[in-house]
Amino acid sequence: MSEYQYYEFQAVDRPLTEKEMRELRSYSTRAHITPTSFIVDYSWGGFKGDEDIWMEKYFDAFLYLSNWGTRILKLRLPSRLLDSKTALKYCGGENVSIVAKTGKVILSFVSEDEEGGEWIEGSDHLSSLISVRNELARGDLRALYLGWLLRVQTDELDNEDIEPPVPPGFDRLSASLRSLVEFLRIDSDLLHVADRASASLKDEKLKPDEVREWVAGLPAEERDDIVTRFIYNADDAFYTETLKRFHKERSGQLNRVLATGRTVGEILRAVEVYTAERKRIEAKTRTKDKARREKNAAIAREKHLDEITGCEEKLWTEVEKLIAAKQSKTYDQAVRLLMNLRDLGIRDKNGDFYSRFELLKQRCSRKSSFIERLKRAGL
Repeated sequence: MSEYQYYEFQAVDRPLTEKEMRELRSYSTRAHITPTSFIVDYSWGGFKGDEDIWMEKYFDAFLYLSNWGTRILKLRLPSRLLDSKTALKYCGGENVSIVAKTGKVILSFVSEDEEGGEWIEGSDHLSSLISVRNELARGDLRALYLGWLLRVQTDELDNEDIEPPVPPGFDRLSASLRSLVEFLRIDSDLLHVADRASASLKDEKLKPDEVREWVAGLPAEERDDIVTRFIYNADDAFYTETLKRFHKERSGQLNRVLATGRTVGEILRAVEVYTAERKRIEAKTRTKDKARREKNAAIAREKHLDEITGCEEKLWTEVEKLIAAKQSKTYDQAVRLLMNLRDLGIRDKNGDFYSRFELLKQRCSRKSSFIERLKRAGL
């Protein structure tokens, strides 16, 4: 099998300089490089850079895919927007890790598929995941908890380990978080059990009157500084930081995480129970669906037999003509007509079919293709 590796880096908070773009070009002559991205894939050879160093120096997001099953996502945020102590409640080990350095926090998510063998194109994957970074910056910890679930799924944790606080909103994940679930291959039953312990999200829609009242209450010097930065040199991080402060000062913590006290073992047992019940319900549903389909098919079959009742001689004549044509298509048509004649005979308790059918088979004994079709049809 051919190899496939895909590397994509994205700069969000600031664009790359010309000097930085030249530095990156020295690592690859075939990569697609822009002021905000570096993208390259390989079907042979390998990446000559160091993604960890690049994340520290240049980029805010990184995605890696290989066709042997490895998937990696890295996100870099200013440490003032993501507290490393909070993140460490969810991160650790090989699957989800955190590095805090020079005022930045870098999160790494790693999903390995031991079976491998998949073929997946990298294009557009990072674009569907990049908003996870914005959500983390706003204080939404659901991505961290999804990382912790990945650690549970990969047996990285002990059964006695306690579940970290569960963020709200697992009943309505954003599109980017759903993409993260798919990217990390998190089991849907495990996610369902997590959802049971998650509170609903409160409405985060800003109200102009509340914002105006909060701004008016700020000290004049601080208010002037905030307005000046927004007009002159505001970045996404400053906006997010100000928004988080607004929510905290207006209503305390907008969306409270819940400490459940559940252990990993309790969660896994809950998953087993839920999975068994889900499979039981699905099997029951399949049985009902099958019975409904069979009932509808029987009604339709009965209606068709009613329509052809009294046309038996005409059908026998048509069978002879179709067989005489000696074509695959006409053989198939003849078999279908014979099945109709058989079912009519069974329903109307007319034994004439089998005697005429045996004579027909004797006359056609050398037509091996036709005889084989009769066998496959159970005639």
